[in-house]
Amino acid sequence: MSDFTIWHNPRCSTSRYVLNALQESGVSLTVRDYQKEPPTEAEIRRVLDQLGTGPRGLLRRNNTPYDELGLGDPTLSDDALIAAMAAHPLLIERPLVIGPNGGELTRPKERIHDFLTEQGR
Repeated sequence: MSDFTIWHNPRCSTSRYVLNALQESGVSLTVRDYQKEPPTEAEIRRVLDQLGTGPRGLLRRNNTPYDELGLGDPTLSDDALIAAMAAHPLLIERPLVIGPNGGELTRPKERIHDFLTEQGR
């Protein structure tokens, strides 16, 4: 089992930067192309707990079906937002890194270095 997992989009330069930083740090790593292997609602909930944020903190708005799905509606429940992310993984902001002591949405990309330090790496 790996110490770190990245939800990665290989077409994203920020995600590639973070993946490279993780690989260079020498951590045990699982790379998950979350668009080819979408997370379940339960996995999204676990990640949100590790991030210490609600689903709106993980929603990607640009170049996604965010607007056409009406996800900006403030009356939508967390359950509805999580279901939308599970059905449309493009809505999940990236890159997301989970370590042994929590998770981090590594935007800006340089945030990965602080996160690795916080994780004792």
